[in-house]
Amino acid sequence: MLNDAGNISGSAQAAVRPLSAADFARIVEAGLADDDVLPRVDSVLEESAVREERVPFDFEHPIVQSLTNRKQRDRHFRRSVLAAYSDQCAVTGWKLINGGGRAEAEAAHIKAVEHNGPDSVQNGVALSGTVHWMFDRGLIGFSDELEILIHRKVNDRPGVETIINPTGRLIAPVRASQRPHPAFLGWHRNHHGF
Repeated sequence: MLNDAGNISGSAQAAVRPLSAADFARIVEAGLADDDVLPRVDSVLEESAVREERVPFDFEHPIVQSLTNRKQRDRHFRRSVLAAYSDQCAVTGWKLINGGGRAEAEAAHIKAVEHNGPDSVQNGVALSGTVHWMFDRGLIGFSDELEILIHRKVNDRPGVETIINPTGRLIAPVRASQRPHPAFLGWHRNHHGF
């Protein structure tokens, strides 16, 4: 901010180094070099229009072969968990089925396979994609009484609360033998610092 004398004043003074009249004159005299790195506005528009025309509609990506090792999962785990939860997300209550009859809900391991969690219905819960993502990262969890817990590190608590079913509790299977086992729920809470 300039004062009446044309000098920089206030807090702006601390952020700006004064430029002497001689330095300013040298900068103006030097001007920009012929091979300036900043293109003129009109040439930027022309180049971007040309670049857009050259973008291919189809692009064949190279295929690379890779070999990975991962723990084998029981292929029946998904089917068993979704059947126990009637293809419904246990947190949101959503039961979304696509045109091909496939449920949107996913079978989530409570104690992760990477940590030697078994492919058991009692170690599984049906969750929609976003809720599964939050659960795997420890943003939500469940008490032994199946209350839905929101971790203190969640940055948008009101947003998370909007997708939780009105009861605030996990929508669990009717059969007690298919409900999450407290040992797995406790592992998840401890692992994620609830």
